[in-house]
Amino acid sequence: MSTIEAVAEEAKGWRRHIHQNPELLFDLPETAAFVAGKLAEFGCENVTTGLAKTGVVAVIEGNKGPGKTIALRCDMDALPMSEQTNLPYASKNANRMHACGHDGHTAMLLATAKCLVEDPDFSGKVVLIFQPAEEGGGGARVMIEEGLLERFGIDEVYGMHNEPGLEIGSFATRAGPFMAGADRFVITINGKGGHAASPNMTRDPVLVSAHMVTALQSIASRFTDPFDPVVVSIAFSEAGNDKALNVIPASVRLGGTIRTMQAETRKAVEQRFREIVHGTAKLFETEAEIDWRPGYPVTVNDAGRTSAIVAAAAKVAGEGRVDAAYEPSMGAEDFSYMLEKRPGAMILIGNGDSAGLHHPAYDFNDKAIAHGVRYWLSLVGQELGAR
Repeated sequence: MSTIEAVAEEAKGWRRHIHQNPELLFDLPETAAFVAGKLAEFGCENVTTGLAKTGVVAVIEGNKGPGKTIALRCDMDALPMSEQTNLPYASKNANRMHACGHDGHTAMLLATAKCLVEDPDFSGKVVLIFQPAEEGGGGARVMIEEGLLERFGIDEVYGMHNEPGLEIGSFATRAGPFMAGADRFVITINGKGGHAASPNMTRDPVLVSAHMVTALQSIASRFTDPFDPVVVSIAFSEAGNDKALNVIPASVRLGGTIRTMQAETRKAVEQRFREIVHGTAKLFETEAEIDWRPGYPVTVNDAGRTSAIVAAAAKVAGEGRVDAAYEPSMGAEDFSYMLEKRPGAMILIGNGDSAGLHHPAYDFNDKAIAHGVRYWLSLVGQELGAR
């Protein structure tokens, strides 16, 4: 039987292969084929492909009889950005990069699969979910809509994500809201353009946009509880051009994102957002259109399952290296869809002193692989009664 260290060393090669060949959203033919091929090579007989187009699901049955079914989930897709690491295994695909560590997540779950196939000393079943389209495509939601949870009889779901700045070999999580709900928006302000020398003859949408941006910041500063995190960020503003500096444009577009940590707050903030946008536009005799783009829900860790993952992590890392009250993140995660349907929890694994997620210099730390595999195996052993 392979040692975890040996499997982790092998998984380093798998990780770097995936890193060199990044694919986006649901279009992951090479990555999915690589994952399915490795699972077959390990001797995993129950492998399903094609969920959410390129998702892969493997089922490993324990040899100790009936029991519950737990799912371990990873994400496989990359980001549409250019890599700036100069690594020998850097991306070979232009404007595609594994800048969030999904290559490492996939390698760790593959390594876990190999260990479980070699030694299925547990009751019940382990379902391994290799998910596409976490980076904005909502692949988890699509897999659920295609029957993932019912088809494989999943009772509980667990996820793991790397965390730059967290020490290698350490883990972090918290019960309750752990990652934010994320919504996006584009506002179009329609006014009346004209000569910049005669602003009184116009209904200046640029002026309206300035008031609107300022007013929208009052949502977090004056509308919501200061102990209930809310972020309202305007990420782009588009109006006119630098070739016509004496022309007031007829319209302005604003866009950005809103992050919240409570489902109730999310609804209230959207309502207040709409009131401010339309109210500000009306005040200046203009009109505003809102293209509201709902994003991922709040990622909420079940309290009981959080206690379980903390215990499983402590068994392999030591209690002093598991932070059970880690600060919530305003980042978003589509694993939230699975946690809405089944009890479960997300844990963070340390990536050491690396560049941040979604940074062109980021790279998953291969030293984390063995720790991640040990955690997954510890969780399976704890929840399914392995010796």
